[in-house]
Amino acid sequence: MVDEKKWGILYCPKDGFLSNPQKRWERVERSLKAHNIDFDMIQSENSAGVDRLIRMMIGNGYRTIIIFGGDSALNDTINCLMHEKKEVRESIVLGVIPNGVMNDFAHFWGFEEDNIEETIGWLKERRIRKIDLGCIRYKNREGEGCHRYFLNCINIGLIATIMNLRRRTRNIFGSRSLSFIFSFILLAFQRLDFHMHIKINTDEIKRKVMTVCIGNALGYGQTPNAVPYNGQLDVSVVYHPEVTQLFEGIYLFLRGRFLNYKSVHPYRTQETTIHVEPRTLIGIDGRLMSKTPVGPFKVIVEKEVINFLIPT
Repeated sequence: MVDEKKWGILYCPKDGFLSNPQKRWERVERSLKAHNIDFDMIQSENSAGVDRLIRMMIGNGYRTIIIFGGDSALNDTINCLMHEKKEVRESIVLGVIPNGVMNDFAHFWGFEEDNIEETIGWLKERRIRKIDLGCIRYKNREGEGCHRYFLNCINIGLIATIMNLRRRTRNIFGSRSLSFIFSFILLAFQRLDFHMHIKINTDEIKRKVMTVCIGNALGYGQTPNAVPYNGQLDVSVVYHPEVTQLFEGIYLFLRGRFLNYKSVHPYRTQETTIHVEPRTLIGIDGRLMSKTPVGPFKVIVEKEVINFLIPT
């Protein structure tokens, strides 16, 4: 067993030819040593590796686990933590040094990719906040009950497609803005609306919908007022707009003013039930679900279940 004060750092190198994983880690390592932080670092190459290595860290007694990665790595980590007993989970503190293709949850707190030294200084101060998680509960094709937790958001429909395209184009362009712009160009070849049946509080929606975002935090700009500590989920439902309105929506989305878009219908709730047509894309924290839900599924909030290090 390791010293409980020692940090366990899981490094998930950023994909893409514009990044230099070794130089990124060397910069982090210099800052950790400058702050006299005792740590062990292990590197993961894929999603399956994250789950295995986090379980190993927990089993070896690390109580401060830092993810040097993005939203997907954080998602894998919190799902691993939620499989632990409550007393084990509550003894562990999670932190992030943003380094992934998408870092929306880190950005919510003010952590930025280029401010590594500042981030490590904040993490060292050990300001802990208990945060909420969202959870999707569904049945798979075999009729088995499944669930998956999320920190940031679930996207259903068009924006799930955009997030998938963005992840792929970000690997090519390296730039967040360029990848967004190219992703929207590719929308000319995608479906723009989907039949959905949605129950939110006392409202029931049965119609064609362009996209739905259920946010525990920023939701990549679609749930900008959501916070992961109020026991609520924000939901943005976007109906299919006219072509001219679609371009207006794209503009407002890129400018961070998505809720000003006339086709957006915002809600706040503790749970929602949704039924979508087959093959509708669903993304969790920026990554497509590997197992598509069959039949209606429910999305709920789990209150104050993860200890998270936030800036001072």
